[in-house]
This record gives sequence, structure tokens and C-alpha cells, in this order.
Amino acid sequence: MKGENAFAEQEDEMLMKAQPNPLRSRNRALPGFGILASSLVPLAIILLGCAGTDPTAAIPAATKVTPVKAVQLAQTEVERTTTQPATIHAFQRAEIRANVTGYVQERIGDIGDVVDAGDVLAVIAIPELNKRRLIQEARIARYEAHEKQAEAGIRLAEAELRAMVAKLAQAQAEQDRAEATLAAAKAEFDRTEDLVERQSLQSRMLDEVRMQLDSQQANVDAVTSAILAAEADVAVSEAKLSSAKSDLVAASADTLVAQTELEELDAAIGYATIRAPFAGVVTERSIEVGDLVRRDSEVGVGQALYVISQIDRLRVHIPLPEVDAAYLKRGDAVTLSFPFFANEPPLFATVTRDSGSLDRQSRTLLVEAELDNPGRKLLPGMFGQATIRLGAKIAAGTLPARVIRFDEAGKAFVYVIESDSTVSVLNIDTGIDDGETIEVVAGLEPGQRVIDAHLRRFRNGDRIEVLNMAD
Repeated sequence: MKGENAFAEQEDEMLMKAQPNPLRSRNRALPGFGILASSLVPLAIILLGCAGTDPTAAIPAATKVTPVKAVQLAQTEVERTTTQPATIHAFQRAEIRANVTGYVQERIGDIGDVVDAGDVLAVIAIPELNKRRLIQEARIARYEAHEKQAEAGIRLAEAELRAMVAKLAQAQAEQDRAEATLAAAKAEFDRTEDLVERQSLQSRMLDEVRMQLDSQQANVDAVTSAILAAEADVAVSEAKLSSAKSDLVAASADTLVAQTELEELDAAIGYATIRAPFAGVVTERSIEVGDLVRRDSEVGVGQALYVISQIDRLRVHIPLPEVDAAYLKRGDAVTLSFPFFANEPPLFATVTRDSGSLDRQSRTLLVEAELDNPGRKLLPGMFGQATIRLGAKIAAGTLPARVIRFDEAGKAFVYVIESDSTVSVLNIDTGIDDGETIEVVAGLEPGQRVIDAHLRRFRNGDRIEVLNMAD
């Protein structure tokens, strides 16, 4: 309130200077009067200060009437916009750390280097991994020898099996021949026995034929035994072949495991060559030749070997207040300006995405827009302003921006014209401000007249004369 009083006194003093001052003209005619007047002015100011200059205090009705113009609250459609601070971030940013332990053998990339995806940044010496690779290669060679040995065993077992099958076939053929001979001997025995019974032959002939029959029966029995032995040999050969095949499978599995371990080792060795994950700029480097780097370095813990940032395309982060968050949608237009490039035209983008949740501390919604940066003029970390056109047009009561005043605390107020041609100082709540008009959210009713822009600072009860309605 003291600030308002001081400002009011300054306005009154300006008005007094603008009007003819009879004291000044008389100063020239009356010697010494100027000194007296100059001594009375501070006294008058002190007395006015003691009297108080509260704008809410009523003043005597005899105060001079001030001519003013009036305006009324207008109902218009306004587009909601919001201007917030904006921060530039790299489109992609990667902290490159070591996945092996060793010493820096060669450092190639440096701060400010423009790199492509896959470019070598540094090489780490890892002699122990290289020795392990040689050992693994020797192990694979041994397993491959086991494979060849198993393949040879399979071929040997297959040959033995073929021999046993042939032997079985020969025994079976012998059996067929022996059985045929036995059948003939039996037929001869039956014929001889019949002749002996009819006494056509002597009985000794029957004994000779019986002996031949018994011999052929024994031969058949021997061939049957040989077939059984041959079948057993075939079964043994088949088992040997199955065993040889199992040995080959086991040897092949050992070789596959060893080769997979070698591939894993090669992958670890590949980490010794530090490469750029994508095209960008080296924004940080923390290693020198001979430095020891360790594999157990975690992302976000300690200093990275390199930091690569993609800046040919950028992300702009904008914290949107809670009051505007409900009106935001993807695709809303964003106008960006940066104090570093004050003489250049603003940049334009659209809302790409938002966090979908308000920050618990700042109560703001993180909004992101993407921006091309072909000349790499904009750098991550720069600050600017972003004006978002929230796209929703609403009917609102507005006043010209020149009508609304603000106190030292930033609170808006207007001078309302009462029916008795007096002034009331009225606090109001404002909303959308497009530079020409300001939305009045609360505090002013439709139809109420307010004083248009005026040099004077009015107080409650000041008498005015409305000349006409301002445009």
C-alpha cells in the first residue's frame, strides 16, 4: 500500500507540474519567496504522508471531477496459450563405459569430434583375454579330434556289423542246405525201413541209413547253433555302432559348447574396442592413454569414458503448469525463442509427447517437442521460452490490456465507475493475456464500466465524469 501511495503522489506531482503554478510566477516578483516556498513543499509532503494516501479511503465530495473514458467487459473467443521456460536436450545421449578391465592402449576420439555410428573412440589392452582365447581354440581342436575319432569308430562298427550280418546269412544258408539233406536222409530211412520190414533188404541196411540220418540231424543242430552265434555277433556289432554314434554326438556337443564359449569370449574381447553407438558429437571424455578402466563401472555411477550426444535433432523440455495441463494435446503448436539468438526469428515445433503425470514437487507436466538442428547451432543445455497454443478456443470476458493495472505484488485491479459517478478500486483475477486483451476470470460483472487508460491513479470515492465509451 505504501508503494501505491508513493506512485499516487508521483502522479499527482506530475499533474501539478503540468498545470500553471501561480507560485512560480510570483517567485520572480517577490524576493525570498522562492526560499520560503521551497521550505514549505517538504512540510506539505510530510503532512500529506501523515494524512495517508490509502486508495480505499474515501475523499471529500468537493474533490475536482476528472473526465475519463469508460470501457466494458467484452465477451470474445480467445485461444488459450501459455509461455513457459524451455530447455534443450540432446535427442539421444549415451554414457559409454567399459565392459572389460584393462589399460587404455589407444585414445582416438576427443571432445567436439563428430562421429558416425561404429567409429572407434578408444582401444583397451586386454592380454589375459587374448590368452584365454588361445586356450579355448586349443580346446576346440581337441574336441574336433574326438569327433573324428568317434566318426572312425562308427565306420569300424558299421564294417563289423556288415561282416556279422554276412556270417549270419551264410549260417542261415547252411541251415537250409542241412535241413534239405536231413529231409532226404529221413526219406531214405523211411524207404529202407519199409523194405526191411517186408524183408526185401537185410536189417543191417537199416542201421546204415539210420546212422546217416543221425549225422544229418547233428549237422542241422550245428548249423542252428552257428546261426544263434551269428545273430549274437550281429547284436554286438549293432551295440558297438550305437556306442560309436553316441560318442560322436557327445564329441559334437563338446565342440559346440567350446565354440559358443569362444564366441562369448570374442564378444568380451570386442568390448575392448570402444565404438560410438550412434552418429553424434563427443561431448565428454575422461580417459587418457595408460589409464586403467574396470568392467564393474555402472551407468550413472562415476564418470563415463565418453559421452556421445546426438544434436542434429533435439528434444525441448517444457514444464507446463497444472492450470494448463488439462488443455494440452499432442500436435499443439509450439513457438520457441532463445535469448542467445535475440535477432533471429522464432523457431516452430509441435508437441511430440508428455509425461502423462504431474511432478509431485513442482506440480508441472513435462512436455516434449522435437526440433531439427541441421547446423548444430543450438546446443544441449540452452534455455529459452516456449509459447504453446493449446488449441482450445473459449468464450471469455476480456478487457483491453491498457485498462488493467497491477500492484507491487502483481495483483490485478481496475477502476470501476459507480452509478453515482464515483470510483471504486476493484481487485480482479486475470487469465489469458494475448498482449492486447486480458481475460477477466473473476471480480468483474458483465455490464460494469471501468475507467480506460488514464495518467491519474484513482482512489475510492474519487469523482469522475464519463465523456464517452472508449472503443
